[in-house]
Amino acid sequence: MYYVPYMYPCQYPINYNVPMYDFRKHSVQWQYANSSNSFRPVNGDGRIALTDYGPRPFVVNINEVTKQNNTFRTALWTGSQFQVTLMSLDVGEDIGLEMHPDVDQFLRVEQGQGIVRMGESRNDLNFERNVYDDSAVIIPAGTWHNLINTGTVPLKLYSIYAPPNHPFGTVHVTKADAMAAEEGHANKQ
Repeated sequence: MYYVPYMYPCQYPINYNVPMYDFRKHSVQWQYANSSNSFRPVNGDGRIALTDYGPRPFVVNINEVTKQNNTFRTALWTGSQFQVTLMSLDVGEDIGLEMHPDVDQFLRVEQGQGIVRMGESRNDLNFERNVYDDSAVIIPAGTWHNLINTGTVPLKLYSIYAPPNHPFGTVHVTKADAMAAEEGHANKQ
């Protein structure tokens, strides 16, 4: 039923840090009256507006917003040192083989499954791993990489770039939009 830890008798008052268990899943929505200082603006349907909140302080349930995102890429927070983007890859879709010469990248899968391939050159992707919900992928600067959705549902993930890799407010609805916006960049060579 409930876990009640045994408390040893004590001669003087002590504050105990006792774990509390709540097996109900619920999400707390914080809304502030002053929208200019809002840390979590919420749409009328209770979902967060997917826009770039950087560089202001920001708190969000990253799992919820990642699964909520239906665009190929949306910048969620852009600062001077790093950037968070949300991505959704359709079944069979991939990010596209790319390399960021001066940007380290972190990917976290929140839904779906795929395969990530990396290597020192675009023709030698000798690192290959399957990824699933809760997988984290670390991509060092200068590493060629691609992530392919091999599942039966959209692959939902977020990416952290350090330093930022896309302009503030970036939204690429489709992969074609992303490729058009990045045409001519050095990381696509």
